[in-house]
Amino acid sequence: MKMLQMKKAMSNWLKAGMLVMVTFFFVSCGSQDKKVDTSQIKVTGSIQAELTSPPHVPAPVGNREAKRVKVELEIIEEEGTMVDGSKYLYWTFGGTVPGSFIRTRVGDKVEFHLQNHPDNKLPHNIDLHAVTGPGGGAESSFVAPGKEIVFSFKTLNPGLYVYHCATAPVGMHIANGMYGLILVEPEGGLEPVDREYYVMQGDFYTEGSYGERGLQAFDMGKAIAEDPDYVVFNGSVGALNNENALQAKVGETVRLYMGNGGPNLVSSFHVIGEIFDKVYVEGGTLVNENIQTTMIPAGGAAIVEFMVDVPGTLILVDHSIFRAFNKGALGMLTVTGDENEKIYTGTQQEGIYLPEGGAIQRMPGSKEPAQEELAQNLDERLEFGKDIYTRTCAACHQQNGEGLPNAFPPVANSDYLNEDIDRAIDVVLNGLQGEVTVNGEVYNSVMPGQNLTDEEVANVLTYITHQWDNTPVEVTPEMVKAQKEKS
Repeated sequence: MKMLQMKKAMSNWLKAGMLVMVTFFFVSCGSQDKKVDTSQIKVTGSIQAELTSPPHVPAPVGNREAKRVKVELEIIEEEGTMVDGSKYLYWTFGGTVPGSFIRTRVGDKVEFHLQNHPDNKLPHNIDLHAVTGPGGGAESSFVAPGKEIVFSFKTLNPGLYVYHCATAPVGMHIANGMYGLILVEPEGGLEPVDREYYVMQGDFYTEGSYGERGLQAFDMGKAIAEDPDYVVFNGSVGALNNENALQAKVGETVRLYMGNGGPNLVSSFHVIGEIFDKVYVEGGTLVNENIQTTMIPAGGAAIVEFMVDVPGTLILVDHSIFRAFNKGALGMLTVTGDENEKIYTGTQQEGIYLPEGGAIQRMPGSKEPAQEELAQNLDERLEFGKDIYTRTCAACHQQNGEGLPNAFPPVANSDYLNEDIDRAIDVVLNGLQGEVTVNGEVYNSVMPGQNLTDEEVANVLTYITHQWDNTPVEVTPEMVKAQKEKS
């Protein structure tokens, strides 16, 4: 009898214990799920926001308390270079595309001063995705040229957020470069890293085709069709290449604040030669690890982190790969330091990754060729030829004309080029495959024919023959036309 009573007591004790554990579990989960009311974070003191131009970012927030942060951002409409020879009238926040980087922490009270430069032609405003309020601030920030508007907001949610203009037509304002990033760090700040950079992708739509010379206007038809001529990092082709490349040393940790201004395309962001140790998915608090390529929607962002282990040039791309090599979405991160053969061995080539560009030159929707800018003298022919070489030839033959061993023959001091200029014209027009001997070395690769006008062929060959100890020849469009007729 006593044994039966003891068993019942033990059973009741276990049930009670389980009930306590289950209750504790649900109470605990409930307390974890309960969102902190960040609107109640106390603000102490005030500071002037440090704003930086891409690819730079302001100093980390660290452990500072929430403050009143004064942001002064000026809208500037100004002409800039999209690619060598092609100009574009950018609309900017702070004079750059993307706009100035803004760094805050959760709980800050931001006092935003939006200024529209008096030389501008259009009114603008700003929609910050970090703002909780009508239009993300757009309804409170419409400002005419020569005026300033002031509004304020509380940063409630940590994350990396896009801001952009939202004045009608909204798509046009964004497409002309009016976007940037605002970072809201969590309480206590982000973990320290050795290097931080600001990169933002955007797609541009111009009346002229890729690389067409002169000042290019925005093309609404292409924008609506989502058919960009350029997809670029930080506002232009080559903004992060060669002398503009990002820098790091072996063993350092790198954090990229990567945004996508759009206005249309989703980015498949990838760094050739690295794996992301951490990705803050869509700029939020969810962290993914060991990622090769991360999707960044138009109007979205991501934070990616990785350690660089070996020296060399890492290549930033939109892995929708024609955008990288033919429309400009390509950048570089140069890593210096000692080799580590335990991780990687092999011959490293500098400068092999360059935008290749397109060469089709027609006005959209027109049956007639675009008005082509013709060289009036040798100096102009050399200038125009350099532009063409940079965007169509340098990816293979290199900026210095030396080519790549066992792959692409040199055009610098090239006996093959200098022996027969008509043959050189034919190669540019129609391409070349099979074995050729250049400066005593045998090459067996393929060069596709270039889709260039007679004027462009003349310009680029004139430029090449006047460089790198070649025999100078002024090639004319008439010479190119005559060679076409022969071949």
